[in-house]
Amino acid sequence: MKMQIKMNTLVFLGLFFAFFYAFAVGKGIVWADSGADQCVPREAAHVGGRIVRASLADATTLLPPLATDEASFDIMNQVYVALVRYDKDLNLVDWAARSHEVIENGTAIQFTLRDDIRWTDGTPLTVADVQFTYKCMIDPKTPTAYAEDFLNVASLEQTGPWSFVVRYKEVRADSLATWAFPILPAHLLEGTNITKSTLGRKPIGAGPFVLSSWKTGRHIVLRANPDYFLGRPYIDEAVIRVIPDDATMFLELSAGNIDVMTLSPLQYMRQTSGPAWDRKFVKMRYLDASYIYLAYNQKHPFFKDVRVRRAIAHAVDKREIIKGVLLGQGVPARGPYMPGTWMYNTRIQDYDYNPEKARALLAEAGFVDTDGDGIVEQDGRPFVFTILVNQGNMRRAKIAAIIQYRLAFVGIRVTVRTVEWAAFIKNFVNTGRFDAVVLGWNILPDPDIFDVWHSSKIDGGLNFIAFNDPELDQLLETGRTTLDRSERKRMYDRVQVILHEKQPYLFLYVPYALPIVSSRIKNVCPAPAGIDYNFDRWWVSAPDNTQALQK
Repeated sequence: MKMQIKMNTLVFLGLFFAFFYAFAVGKGIVWADSGADQCVPREAAHVGGRIVRASLADATTLLPPLATDEASFDIMNQVYVALVRYDKDLNLVDWAARSHEVIENGTAIQFTLRDDIRWTDGTPLTVADVQFTYKCMIDPKTPTAYAEDFLNVASLEQTGPWSFVVRYKEVRADSLATWAFPILPAHLLEGTNITKSTLGRKPIGAGPFVLSSWKTGRHIVLRANPDYFLGRPYIDEAVIRVIPDDATMFLELSAGNIDVMTLSPLQYMRQTSGPAWDRKFVKMRYLDASYIYLAYNQKHPFFKDVRVRRAIAHAVDKREIIKGVLLGQGVPARGPYMPGTWMYNTRIQDYDYNPEKARALLAEAGFVDTDGDGIVEQDGRPFVFTILVNQGNMRRAKIAAIIQYRLAFVGIRVTVRTVEWAAFIKNFVNTGRFDAVVLGWNILPDPDIFDVWHSSKIDGGLNFIAFNDPELDQLLETGRTTLDRSERKRMYDRVQVILHEKQPYLFLYVPYALPIVSSRIKNVCPAPAGIDYNFDRWWVSAPDNTQALQK
């Protein structure tokens, strides 16, 4: 589970974009075991059949403003539509909108809505639905994590039967991305208490699929929407089975009872090789849109000194962590952006693994082992601290153990404490009662990281480590209001330099995503957006009869 956002609580930053559009990486897609030939059209698409997928968790609600979990957004991705969406290359393109145009020097967007979209109860989707969605998102009574972007809208004015203009309080480079949020059905929600709506369990959307059934804790079944305005999906049915254990999920994959899952590095490297696997499945590999990090509490007396944070960067071997935790299935992270994307600063040279440099920096900061016990001290106080990790995440526990091992070589004693997730967030992260934590963030297609790093987000926001840098604040403020990409590139390159030099996080790694797909499923094409961006165009090449894997 990655750490993300909810207003005044640290849950699911960018969750909507991360899971609604399932993007994964910038450029340089890498796939393994012939994943690419899935995309070569060699026969006509077969209409019909079903695809069975697995999910570690059940959905909680299918009303977009209220959802804060991956499982819910995976379903809503297929049920709702938005004005725009990300294409396979992570460009925003029209979806429910027929066209859009940025006008008035970037302070407004003119939209023209398609006139051929209907909700699955037969009601036309109109500008009134977009207006309602906007009003719902800015309503203080709506308990949503996604209001902030909508609050920058000054007005939404209908200009014709199918057209409207959105005007903004200030220019924002990512204003268009606001409208990648699902449109809500005004005729069913207007005048109601959204938190009590039955649509959370029985959604009415306009997307490629319709909810057929939902058995809590067991499965969710989606059926093809025959009236989807971009054409009926090729498959008849998508079944999402709730299997809360990765090992059980893998056994079900091996038995032919599910078609798609994400492999662990061990499963990818050592448990899915051989002729039988190659015949029945296709494995793919590409960088995931996330990074893992060690974060320091900037209020801790030891971590206030940048020399200490740089010393730890030299004392930890990132490649050792990638090898030991991911079996090599990842790349070192040098900052908060994805390697290969336009915003990634290629000029930054990472801290090399060098314990001698680490010891020298610690000594420079006043940490010396004066009593010969192997632990460095400053003014008689030994350098001892605790790394918190959340319960149930073995990867993070292993990361903390490796860091603990390496820091001992430079005279720092680390203890590792595992805490249940809810308590981890509520009692420690939100309250600032920690020394250091291992966590992860999703990486969004836009480089705006204001919510995580600006000093205004220290109290009750996502800057939970209390990092404060005036130059960084100014760059983040200017970067989000600059439209010229080359200028933004210059600003965000400098943002990365500041984070690299100041080391408020030790950026550890960007993992590879490792999906495996039944070979009978066609048109699964890895791209910067991952594999799910064209799920409605997947099709089954043979009758829908899965068989156990024969070895």
